[in-house]
Amino acid sequence: MTILVVGAGIAGLSTAWALTRRGVPVTLVEQGPVPNPLSASGDQHRIIRRAYGGRGGYQRRIGEAYAAWDEMWADLGHSHLVETGFMLLSQQAGDGGDVYRDGLRAGGYPLEELTPEETAVRFPFVDPATIRYGAVSPEGGILLCRRIASQLKDWLVARGADVRENTEVTSVDAATGSVLLADGARLSADHVIVTTGAWTLGLFPKLDVSLTTYRTAVVYLTPPEDLHEAWENAPAILDPGGSIDGYVLPPVAGTGLKFGAGIHKYKSKPDQDRVPKPGEGETLRDYFSPPFARIGDYRVDDVVTCAYTFTADEHFFVETQDRATVVSACSGHGYKFGAAVGLKLADGVMNKDMETARTWLEARD
Repeated sequence: MTILVVGAGIAGLSTAWALTRRGVPVTLVEQGPVPNPLSASGDQHRIIRRAYGGRGGYQRRIGEAYAAWDEMWADLGHSHLVETGFMLLSQQAGDGGDVYRDGLRAGGYPLEELTPEETAVRFPFVDPATIRYGAVSPEGGILLCRRIASQLKDWLVARGADVRENTEVTSVDAATGSVLLADGARLSADHVIVTTGAWTLGLFPKLDVSLTTYRTAVVYLTPPEDLHEAWENAPAILDPGGSIDGYVLPPVAGTGLKFGAGIHKYKSKPDQDRVPKPGEGETLRDYFSPPFARIGDYRVDDVVTCAYTFTADEHFFVETQDRATVVSACSGHGYKFGAAVGLKLADGVMNKDMETARTWLEARD
C-alpha cells in the first residue's frame, strides 16, 4: 500500500506520521514550505481545551486527543504542549462564557467559578465592572504549532517519507488515485488523502455546498509593563464573553500574546487579502474592550492573516470519493485534534473503513 497526502498542515503531517510509523510508504506534498505561514497550522500557537459548548461529541473526544498527542511526543522525543489551563469570561447571559460553562457542568468536568472581583484579583488585566463571572479549568493548554510542524517534517524525512515542499497540486483524480502537479508531473498512490484546508475548494469545487472559505486575522500585542507578568502566567482564554466570539493565547515558550475574534472573518478565497490592512491590528485589539481594561495601552506588534473552511454546523468534513478522501476541519478548532486525526485516517485507509474515521471526526455522538 502507498499513500499520497496532499497538504502539510497539522492534519496532513499527522496522517503522514501515523502511516509512516506503521511502515506505510508515504508521499507528502505541500504547496509552500513546512511549516507554511499562510496555512492555519503555520501560526505560533493554538489552544487545546476540554470545553466545547453545545458540541458534546468533541468535548468527550478531548481525552483521545491528548492521548494521541502523547503518542506523538513519544516519537518526537519532546512535548510541544504547554499546560496553562483555560479561562472563560461572561459579559451577558447566554454568551460564549455561559455556553461553554454549561457544557462543562453537564459533562461533570472540573471548573472553578469566580466572582468579577475574584477574577480581577487573580487576573488584573480583566475589568471586573464589565463581567458577570470568570471561570477556570486545569484541562487546557497551548500547542506550539511551528515547532510541531518543523519537528514532524524532520521526523518524517529521517524515516524515509517523501516530503515535497513548494510543490503545488492543481488537480486530484479520485478514480485513479493520482494528482497533477503545477509542473506537469503526475503522482499516483493506492489512496490520496487531501488535507488542504482553505484550498480544498480549488481542488474540489463541487464541495462548496458543504464548505465555505473565510479570511480572518489575529493580532499579537505587547501589554502595559505592569501587566506583563499577569499575562505570562495567565491561562488560555477560550472566550472573553460578549458577542465577539474571541479567544486569547498567553505568551508562553517564546510566543507572543495573541488575540483573535470570530466576528472579524468574512468570505474570501484563501489567497485573497493575505496582507494585513492598515489599522487592522488596532481594530482586532479594540474588540476586547470590554472585558479587558486599558486596551488602548496594548501595543500592536504583528497581524497575521488566516484562511479557514467552515461547515454550516461547525463539524469536521470527511468525504471519500473512489481512491481519494477529503478531510477538512471547521475553522481553527481542528488543530487540537491534529494528532488524533492522523491516527484515525491511518486506521481508516489501512482497514479500508473510512466510515468509522468519518464518524469519529464528525463527532455527532
